[in-house]
Amino acid sequence: MAEATGHVHEDEFSDLMADLAKERGRLRRLIEGTGGVGKAIAALYRALGATPGEDAGTIIARASADGAFDGDALRSAVEALKEGSPGDRERARVIGDWLGDPASRAGTFDDYRKAYLTADGARRKTLITKMAAAGAEEALGAEAERLLEVAEDGKKAVVAAATAAALSLGAGLLAAYRRQKSRRALLDYDDLILMTRDLLRQTDKAPWVLFKLDGGLDHILIDEAQDTNPEQWQVIAALAEEFFAGLGAREEMRTVFAVGDAKQSIYSFQRADPAAFEAMRAKFRAHVEAAGKRWRNLDLSISFRSTTAVLSAIDAIFSHDGARDGVGPPGHVIDHIANRSGQAGIVELWPPAEPGETDETEPWQAAVTPERIASPRARTARLIAKTIRDWIDRGERLQSKDRLVRPGDIMVLVRQRTGFVEELVRALKQLSVPVAGIDRMVLTDQLPVMDLIALGRFLLLAEDDLTLATVLKGPLIGLDEDRLFTLAYGRGEASLWEVLKRKAREAADGDFARAQSYLAGLLARVDYRRPYELFAEVLNANGGRRKLLRRLGPDADDPLNEFLALALAYERVAAPSLQGFLHWVEAGEAEIKRDLEQGTRNEVRVMTVHGAKGLQAPIVFLPDTMQAPVSSPRLLWLERPDLAAPLPLWAPRRGHEDALTRSLRADANRLRDQEYRRLLYVALTRAEDRLYICGWRQAQTPPEGCWYNLVKAGLEDIAEKVEFDFSRLVGDRDGEWKGPGLRIATVQGAKPEIDDDRAEHRAGERELPSWALAKAPDEPRPPTPLTPSGTGVDDAEPAVRSPLGSDDGAGFARGRIIHRLLQTLPALAPEARAKACKRYLARPVLALGAGARAQIAEETLGVLDDPRFQALFGEDSLAEVSVVGEVNGHALSGQIDRLVVTGDTVLIVDYKTNRRPPGKVAETPEIYLRQMAAYRAVIAAIYPRHAVRCALLWTDGPSLMALDDGLLDGYAP
Repeated sequence: MAEATGHVHEDEFSDLMADLAKERGRLRRLIEGTGGVGKAIAALYRALGATPGEDAGTIIARASADGAFDGDALRSAVEALKEGSPGDRERARVIGDWLGDPASRAGTFDDYRKAYLTADGARRKTLITKMAAAGAEEALGAEAERLLEVAEDGKKAVVAAATAAALSLGAGLLAAYRRQKSRRALLDYDDLILMTRDLLRQTDKAPWVLFKLDGGLDHILIDEAQDTNPEQWQVIAALAEEFFAGLGAREEMRTVFAVGDAKQSIYSFQRADPAAFEAMRAKFRAHVEAAGKRWRNLDLSISFRSTTAVLSAIDAIFSHDGARDGVGPPGHVIDHIANRSGQAGIVELWPPAEPGETDETEPWQAAVTPERIASPRARTARLIAKTIRDWIDRGERLQSKDRLVRPGDIMVLVRQRTGFVEELVRALKQLSVPVAGIDRMVLTDQLPVMDLIALGRFLLLAEDDLTLATVLKGPLIGLDEDRLFTLAYGRGEASLWEVLKRKAREAADGDFARAQSYLAGLLARVDYRRPYELFAEVLNANGGRRKLLRRLGPDADDPLNEFLALALAYERVAAPSLQGFLHWVEAGEAEIKRDLEQGTRNEVRVMTVHGAKGLQAPIVFLPDTMQAPVSSPRLLWLERPDLAAPLPLWAPRRGHEDALTRSLRADANRLRDQEYRRLLYVALTRAEDRLYICGWRQAQTPPEGCWYNLVKAGLEDIAEKVEFDFSRLVGDRDGEWKGPGLRIATVQGAKPEIDDDRAEHRAGERELPSWALAKAPDEPRPPTPLTPSGTGVDDAEPAVRSPLGSDDGAGFARGRIIHRLLQTLPALAPEARAKACKRYLARPVLALGAGARAQIAEETLGVLDDPRFQALFGEDSLAEVSVVGEVNGHALSGQIDRLVVTGDTVLIVDYKTNRRPPGKVAETPEIYLRQMAAYRAVIAAIYPRHAVRCALLWTDGPSLMALDDGLLDGYAP
């Protein structure tokens, strides 16, 4: 590749790899369709007419050999040139030297070629000034044409070699990508489409699949059909095949319903093509008519969105051939009918912002204070922001809806996300106009996020001098250049952090002391704080957000909020370490996409036209109108009937392109410009009531076919010429701004379309109700749930009786063991309980001696084997039942040891281990009575038709003590 194309810049190589990755679907189809990358490269050479293995050197050597040219005719021409002008004589010398030394012809070929061709490779208009010599002009002209063919062969070789290398890279990329997907068992979006298509094409499987689908498939609806790519159309065609065969599983009328508008096809980067849309429409029509079915092609020309002013402007703009090219077929008239006739509307074309004088700033001076920015782009942003602010302040009315204009009515559409978007958002926030912010941003490219990441890097490695200098100079601390120089200069081998600590001790109340104290406090806590907690403290408790907004402006608020949200998201999927979080953010280059489609908040929306597809707004601004696309794709795709699959062509430089590649690029540029005009159509049709077209001039003259010129050419015939003067709005900062423009305005003649929320948004015209101004009450805070076994009674439980003795809680362990055995052993057959009990008690983790094991087993099995307690452990009983409820306004949570539910009775049993039973029921400790009363209250609410009884099972005995209702009533919670 390097030999054929010369050096390829690293950025060019990276861009090529990115393009190959984007086109991986086409590359895969090419390699599979031709039978491998080697056969694809062979097809490439055949399509170009190039010879494999040839390069510039072999082509020049062949072109320099005797017999490749008419030497005798050229030598005669040299003699004629010697009799001509000084230029002729110089040309005679060059040609004669080249002809006379066959061994060095290849080395001097470039000099020889210059005698016939210009520097850009075109044939010279004059090859000889002395016309008397017969045949000299003809011989020189023939040689010039031959050299043009040689140059073309060289370009073919370069394109073939470069594209072959790109295909090899692409094949490797596909293989690596396939391995990664296989390793993770993943499929991408292209895989889903292609596998579905291939499944429907397989003759052994497709009939069964279609039969199954045909059994329940009656209608196919294709929405936004103009954005469907070829592979998606192939899936749709396969699904609809049985619709037209007359052999479907059911005889009901079935339909294919496609909704689409070729004028709005703006997704060529997803391989949508208006021509494919029209071709598929023709194909479906032929199928339907051949099957004897009915075909209907409906044009929907009635617009329910826009006013007459907007639609008449659109019709006028696209009535010109230059604007209509690519939007509608030749001769087609774009004509809309307004359903909203009689509604007020405005369309204005403003004079563009002109370049102004910029302030002179020395290169070494840091831009730490806001400077006067005279760029036309920034002035346009401020004009739009001030216009919106003026509308809100003056109470501008939206006449068609009979209410005030509000920020949520306004949508600003741009062709691309450039610096203009950030400048407009900044200008709107500076004027306190609610704005939804940028709909998409790369978080690590935002200045406030860079400051936070730098702070995090310092906290991870305090000895990083450059990072510390960045933090000290940044908004969070704010040292100026002089203070930073004082700190850094002459410090020797000491780190900047060590010097800062020493300076802080020397001047305990200075800037250095405050900076050191702030950073030292964060260093002391960084190991114990999650990333979100750390940065939330920096921004909120420490006032970092206020400092960043003061330095960077109000538009810095959105990136800060997104950064905190990202920190929370990271903590949900990974261990919350600062180093891991910063690496995750930087390596991922997180792109934040925010949904501005619904427009439910009362904020100005700034979006790309692609992002606004399908949306609308009462007021639309189009500011990005004086720039046109100039780039075309690196990979150009050749599609011909004789090719098994489309072939890519890539030339590293435009000067390397052969005629075929140049032709493909011209076609790509033509399609690019057509989509550019369709994008204008989509942008204009987003407006409901008002449309404002503006723009800014740059140093270069705007392209003739830019949006602004297309709009101007269309409106000049129907619009009123107006002298606009924005000087009052822009003020002295942007200087005088006035000039001619165009306006279309219609008055309100119909009844206004009253919004459902009209009263809410006209609140400024009348007093708000008192409830709207009242402070919201505090959220209710429920009390801590009561625990029945700990109801707040101060009485102590009875003394523990433990055969294990007083051994630091062994008695409680014994109780838990007995509870566990009473929970699990009843589920076993009676004859298996003793062995299971023995195995459980022998577990080393319980650390029980032989005597303790025997006593616990005896006590537990004594309860289970006692005939008096058989009903407690029967099929109608449940063990360890968790209960949660509310009793007299108190939340209660507890766990019942045993619950027995029979026909009309519920028995609650609580085990009491390690304690001797009282002599009489009346001597039962109060804490137990309160516990059982609480359980009874909750269970009674669950079983309102049952009698609820309570009992205590004392395992030391054992004995079952019934608690009568009268006794418990006194302890009800």
